[in-house]
Amino acid sequence: MLVLTAPDDKGDIMPGIGIIGVGEIGRAIVEGLCEGPHEGPHEGLDAHGGGAPAIQLSPRGAATVARLAGRYATVRVCDSNQAVADASDVVIIAVRRPDLHQALDGLHVADDKTVINVMAGVSLGELRQILGTKAALVRAIPLPAVRERRSVTVTHPSHPVADALFDRLGGALPVADEAAFDVLSALTGTLTTHYAYLATLASWAAGHGIAPDVADGYVRGLFQGVGRSLGDGTRSLQQLAADHETPNGSNERIRTTWFDAANASALTDALDGLLAGLRAR
Repeated sequence: MLVLTAPDDKGDIMPGIGIIGVGEIGRAIVEGLCEGPHEGPHEGLDAHGGGAPAIQLSPRGAATVARLAGRYATVRVCDSNQAVADASDVVIIAVRRPDLHQALDGLHVADDKTVINVMAGVSLGELRQILGTKAALVRAIPLPAVRERRSVTVTHPSHPVADALFDRLGGALPVADEAAFDVLSALTGTLTTHYAYLATLASWAAGHGIAPDVADGYVRGLFQGVGRSLGDGTRSLQQLAADHETPNGSNERIRTTWFDAANASALTDALDGLLAGLRAR
């Protein structure tokens, strides 16, 4: 079936979206599709001027999906995962790996659907075997920032429906094969380490007499500014580091005494181990 919604900024019809597994990423996708920076949640318009798509949510996590359905006029909760698949043109599967078989065993996805797999470490071959469908399968790595439409989403293989969907959420980055996809997936495993690093900085400052809220606020402001500099694509990451560093200055001291060759090697070893784990599944 085709679920008709308002046209997007190119005059196309947005497909109906179904999400099985509405955790952090599922919520972020819903919010990114249904809200724009200037429109209220019930107006159903996105930042491109197009209509928000019809979105069907799986019933598990009743409180979360009920809040989303109450907030957005185009969102509804289905009574089963099968109902989600039946009512949607695009089925996004975002369950945790331990729940994979329980959620998908017996699920029928028609061959004319598009299935987007956002589960880390679940290959296209494994998912096709579980579903037993000829539907187009696409892997994707959406991050929580898609709710603000500020995150590029890696996809494989390139598919016009999936790439158009993530273009609306900050951009799609198709890669040629699953080997490259797994490398970029491993990089996402460093996100919480970055937050823990910032928390350690704030904790250190608090230990030296700075009020915890002041330390927290300063660290946030400091690194938000650094984050904005990443938008300058004319400078490499190495150049950005050099531009923020004075010879024999404070930044150089911390970089060379803490993030030294041994530290960098430990990080690459950890990433290699994570990549091997992703490919072994």
